[in-house]
Amino acid sequence: MKKTVFTAIIFAGCLGLSLFGQQTETINLLALQEGTIPVISAAHYGGWSAESLLDESPASGWACEKGRIANNIFVFEMLQAAEMESFEFDNAAVDTAGAGAREIVVEISAAGPGSGFETVLQAALAAKADKQAFTARKKVKGRWLRLTIQNNHGAAQWTELFGFRAYGLKPAAPSPLGDISGTYDSKYSKFHIRQQGTALVGCYEYHQGLLDGAIEGRLMKLTWCEGEKSGPVVMIFSADGKSFRGYWWRAGLENKQPGGTWDGSKVSSQVGGCPHWSGSLGGELKKQLASEGRARVYGILFDLNSATIKAESKPVLEEVLGLLQGEPSWKLTIEGHTDSTGSSEHNQKLSLQRADAVKAYLLGAGSAAGRLKTLGFGSTKPVADNASEMGRAQNRRVELVREQ
Repeated sequence: MKKTVFTAIIFAGCLGLSLFGQQTETINLLALQEGTIPVISAAHYGGWSAESLLDESPASGWACEKGRIANNIFVFEMLQAAEMESFEFDNAAVDTAGAGAREIVVEISAAGPGSGFETVLQAALAAKADKQAFTARKKVKGRWLRLTIQNNHGAAQWTELFGFRAYGLKPAAPSPLGDISGTYDSKYSKFHIRQQGTALVGCYEYHQGLLDGAIEGRLMKLTWCEGEKSGPVVMIFSADGKSFRGYWWRAGLENKQPGGTWDGSKVSSQVGGCPHWSGSLGGELKKQLASEGRARVYGILFDLNSATIKAESKPVLEEVLGLLQGEPSWKLTIEGHTDSTGSSEHNQKLSLQRADAVKAYLLGAGSAAGRLKTLGFGSTKPVADNASEMGRAQNRRVELVREQ
């Protein structure tokens, strides 16, 4: 059996995952990027693991352990309970005749990963086709989803599935964990993170690694940087905030299959640091603006489809204000960027309104009007693929540009 060959997408610089921009109400709830993880996985061949069903890429997938072609069972756990409205399956990339998953059953439970399941879908999949869509036969609210692949299309040794999505309304934002700042033991040595509002910055003691991004409830969306190398990482905290489970992607991959896992546990509430890290959001912004003339700001949140800044964004805005106060000769352009959701005209208008809202906050806090201007680019300058939520999250951003 041959393994899928993965090609590349470029991530420019040290990109974080901003929550800036439009968010649609109906989303794929069954995605690593939304904090869904496999808690029970059918045996698999090589690197063809259950996580590949949740990466939103039809180019990577799961394959059974050789010969175990029937009744393969998975249980996926979401961060919050939700109702599924419809489901999609990908099979076009199946590389063994007859190996595509055929008859499947989907069940939902609110009780736990081992009980209380109710059937919401029974269907037969085509042998080789992507985006095979089915409507849930009834709505059941729950956090655990069980998928049973009963059989395939006739292959004797392999059963394969390349994508599984479940669409429903995005649940209300989960309760925050509190300040998660501290030091963590992780798979990539010590991991130092500082939370400032919804923004996260930090470092790790491996190849001079840097981190930046944002947190929502128990879900961290970050970017790792190691010199010229970078890529996104999603980390899901345990309910007590003492440990996390994570998945990272390499910059340069066209598909969205994770490059590996990144797990950790908290060892201290002291942030600590690394020689290559300034220690704060403001410090990193200053460093990037001084050396590159441009920096991305993460953790600025807006009401849905609105330019109203959420209160939890204040610590991030205060860091920008401190930067302006510390560098009185600097003049900045505030750029707004969105993903491609919605019309071009709407995105351009909204991106400018949000950039203007950031400027208004800074002016209200004492910054001089002559030092700030705004531009809105809508979705015209993407930094990642809008085909996945991971890419859309990177494209929703605020950028600061220093006048030279």
